[in-house]
Amino acid sequence: MELLQLQYFVEVARIGHVTEAANRLHVTQSSLSRTIHRLEEDLGVLLFDRIGRRVRLNANGARFLERAQRALFELEQGRQELSGQSGAASGTLELAVNTASMLPAILGELRGREPSIHFHVQMMPLDEMAACLRRGEADYCLVSPLFEQEDIQCELIHTDPIVLAVPAEHRLAGRSALSLADIGEEELVGVKKGYGTRDLIDSLCRSAGVTPRYIYEGDEPARILDLVEAGIGAAFVPGTARDYRRAVAYIGFENEDLVREIALLRHRGRYLSDAARKFRDVVADYFERSRNGRTNHPEE
Repeated sequence: MELLQLQYFVEVARIGHVTEAANRLHVTQSSLSRTIHRLEEDLGVLLFDRIGRRVRLNANGARFLERAQRALFELEQGRQELSGQSGAASGTLELAVNTASMLPAILGELRGREPSIHFHVQMMPLDEMAACLRRGEADYCLVSPLFEQEDIQCELIHTDPIVLAVPAEHRLAGRSALSLADIGEEELVGVKKGYGTRDLIDSLCRSAGVTPRYIYEGDEPARILDLVEAGIGAAFVPGTARDYRRAVAYIGFENEDLVREIALLRHRGRYLSDAARKFRDVVADYFERSRNGRTNHPEE
């Protein structure tokens, strides 16, 4: 059994199509098919059911996939650990996020402190992050809300209050604090259901007997404050998303449960590179300053 066979097998299992997997691996379809066939011969069992042009893991393949992913994960951790001990460059810091309002400030600070560290960031739904970490595709995930599994470490790093953003001349702009009942028939703009902050707000509103009246629901969180500033509606936004350069007022809530918890996730078995440790330090320092009102975030 060869390492290449395991790598090819995992990719075909992930995609479910030999030709598409071959394109991603930059090999010919016939070469990939032969490699998978040799692996099945070595194991003495078939790993896939062939359905037209597609393939699907059978029971044997599903059992073997878990072992193959674990083996590749451990080999990659060994490579990274030896690379770190040799003093070689730690390579690219791989990040996955599902919350991005504070990301420009954090990455800007990381680049300022450690210009030699390269990074690659991908937006990803929360329910895909555990699999991403288990495949060894991310050093850290920056997430909200929290979740933890046996092999996934979840470190709470910040509790972010949710505030209401309104146009500067709005009738509520002068209020020091609000209750959810104050929202009433207020026209709201926000992200679609499925985003962590939106789902949290909807749940708390239901508990308070309030039905939010959304007139705009999108999938670009960065555009929400544009709509508020234009007078289209009010919006629930995380405290870290406040931008005081805008003609927008931000009002807190009396409800102490109206907060967003932000965490860093990592696989417990993953080797923590020097770049990953430095990223974690930057994140911790950023949110420590945020709690003390000393961030360099655009809102200030």
